[in-house]
Amino acid sequence: MGEAFKYIGDIIANFLRIVQSITIFDVLDILMLTFLIYFLIKLMRETRAMQLLKGIFLIVVVFILVQIFNLKTMGFLIDNFLQVGIIAIIIVFQPELRRILEKVGRTKVSTIAGVIDKSGDGSARDKAIFGIADACSRLHDSKTGALIVIERQTKLGDIIEKETTSVINAECEPELFCNLFYNKAPLHDGAVIIRNNRIYAAGCFLPNTQKDQYLSTDLGSRHRAAVGMSENSDALVIVVSEETGNISVALDGQLTRNQTREGLIAILRKYMPESSSDKKKTNHTKSK
Repeated sequence: MGEAFKYIGDIIANFLRIVQSITIFDVLDILMLTFLIYFLIKLMRETRAMQLLKGIFLIVVVFILVQIFNLKTMGFLIDNFLQVGIIAIIIVFQPELRRILEKVGRTKVSTIAGVIDKSGDGSARDKAIFGIADACSRLHDSKTGALIVIERQTKLGDIIEKETTSVINAECEPELFCNLFYNKAPLHDGAVIIRNNRIYAAGCFLPNTQKDQYLSTDLGSRHRAAVGMSENSDALVIVVSEETGNISVALDGQLTRNQTREGLIAILRKYMPESSSDKKKTNHTKSK
């Protein structure tokens, strides 16, 4: 028993010694590092580079397991990957890294801490679903081309922050969709991005599909852009054909055509995510 008390006393003494050795510069150093990590993660959350961060975390876990269990073959592969991995990451994610650095340069000191996300009320998701479905139904009837991207887990900040994009941050009203995609409106050629159940941005231009040669020749540029966007992210993309008025949905690189209003509502209910405020309210209700 005496040895146990002595061991605990040594731990407390060592802890107090460490605390006493900490200077104001050490505290400042820790605070600056913490803020830097927080700010970088916040920036990366708005781009597809967040997926890169998850991949790096997985590689670190595998590396630790390899070291613990002394796995020679896996150790050889990991070591060789790390030698060229950083260079490969810089090359592959060069656009995202460049946009992050540009955003850092444009950010004002007063806004570095971020802003509070003001998402809609508990029924915002249902309002958005019916707003999108009603808009697509009207666009179908008038044969007005449209391209609607619903952001899910993969953030689309690299698409939103282009020079041609206009941030709107408005509710999903059918009339607003119709105005945005009116063929003489300045933003009608680009896509509309839905974030947190709101029309967040318009006039967005999407990446091209990697399987262009495999798509039907009767598909236009909007459909090909929709497939390309669904290949590059987990977004749900809705297309209204300008020629036929038909409604199509792209998800995971696959295009489903000739959707009805009711079918579109069912798809949106299945795949459209809740906003952050909706999740908090749902969890609060369950806790009661």
